[in-house]
Amino acid sequence: MTRQDLLPALALAAAIVLPLVAPGYLVDIGMLVFFLAFIGQSWNISGGFAGQTSFGHAVFFGTGAYTSTILQITFGWNAWLAWPAAMLAGAIVGWIIAVLSFRAGLRGSYFALITLAFAEAFRILANSVSFTHAGLGMLIKADQRAANFQFRDPIWFYYLALALCIVSLLIAWRLTRGRFGARLVAVRENEDAARALGIDVFAEKVKALTLSGAIAAAGGTFYAQKYLYIDPNIAFGVDKSIEMLLVTMVGGAGTIFGPLLGALALTGINEATRALASVLPALKNVQPLSLVVYGVMLILIVGRLPDGLARLYQRIHRNA
Repeated sequence: MTRQDLLPALALAAAIVLPLVAPGYLVDIGMLVFFLAFIGQSWNISGGFAGQTSFGHAVFFGTGAYTSTILQITFGWNAWLAWPAAMLAGAIVGWIIAVLSFRAGLRGSYFALITLAFAEAFRILANSVSFTHAGLGMLIKADQRAANFQFRDPIWFYYLALALCIVSLLIAWRLTRGRFGARLVAVRENEDAARALGIDVFAEKVKALTLSGAIAAAGGTFYAQKYLYIDPNIAFGVDKSIEMLLVTMVGGAGTIFGPLLGALALTGINEATRALASVLPALKNVQPLSLVVYGVMLILIVGRLPDGLARLYQRIHRNA
């Protein structure tokens, strides 16, 4: 085993052992890191590998959360069976948005804004129709059995989030080695050149957003089952889109481990500001402080390290 392979193997072993030796507080933080890395990877596939920057990925997250919740509450589906249905719904929404946007020739900032518009439209729709319970939100009945996708011990949500994160890393790894991933990178670098090489740019971008939508929707169902409550602002809120974008940009867009590194960094900052607020009474209002730190970090990353933390690690590794 090479040194390059040894580090991920050790990190995986530590992640598996962590819940057995760490307090519950750290287990919850670990679950949050893997969950953020998973939904961040959904953004990374379309925004990082394919270069289609989105400001509204919450539309897929919310579609997944609402689809599985409605299927459970209204139609009595089992949550495990509703999960793939939610992924299918996210994929369909991704396909529709991609076809409408790319057929109209939208790219760059225009595509980013149209995804934001779709997310807002879905949020308003969820706030207005009765089958989503409008602004009241939807509460999933607590029945903490594994058969219902609910766990009495939070360790199982941790391991499920870890498994999802590993699956997303494998998908990203496959993209770096397969023809589909190579075509996405070609589209990202220069669409006209990719088209001249015979690549069906439209089809590749549609595939990327469809896959990305399915993964984000899976994250939405996981969130709904973990917290047993969703409403339009939680599911389709712009903060969820920013989270997905931010973990990827900070960690490294278009890389395998970028979203995971970004999730570690941002969760660490969030916990550090929370700890700082508990020590300094003047900083009791933690949420704005963490947002300020997020903003400063994003400016530094974009200005000084545009390829993110993953590229920094690769640079250090090459020079070592």
